Amino acid sequence: MADEALFQFLHNELIQYVYKSAEQGEMENGRCITRLENMGFRVGQGLIERFTKDTARFKDELDVMKFICKDFWTSVFKKQIDNLRTNHQGIYVLQDNKFRLLAQMSGGKQYLEHAPKYLAFSCGLVRGGLSNLGVKSIVTAEVSAMPACKFQIMIQKM
Repeated sequence: MADEALFQFLHNELIQYVYKSAEQGEMENGRCITRLENMGFRVGQGLIERFTKDTARFKDELDVMKFICKDFWTSVFKKQIDNLRTNHQGIYVLQDNKFRLLAQMSGGKQYLEHAPKYLAFSCGLVRGGLSNLGVKSIVTAEVSAMPACKFQIMIQKM
């Protein structure tokens, strides 16, 4: 319980730090999101190394995605993904109906415009984890109603 609160507090402070430095003229809004995603990418790389050190090699990218949805998501966000969908052509949609980093915000539409800055780090986490598993991808997130969130992962063929 305490580690959840610490993670949420650290995440919020990280966002505040990046955006306050932007207010001081260092960067614009799009760069803030990129910076948060890059931080998440590096953290995701490190976490996936730790989580997979004792696991067998994955057979295909579907196994990798199942690992991300079950083990990785549970370790980071304390719950599994609610829904995983794929078109079997390299696009996966991960749906979390109560995303932990958005759960503390109001359920209305008034904070939807602020959602991207709270999701950038998480997109980077997933992209970094997949990268270290040998899967090059583009990860985007969308929120239509708080705190539900959909992460779309487009696998890039090498």
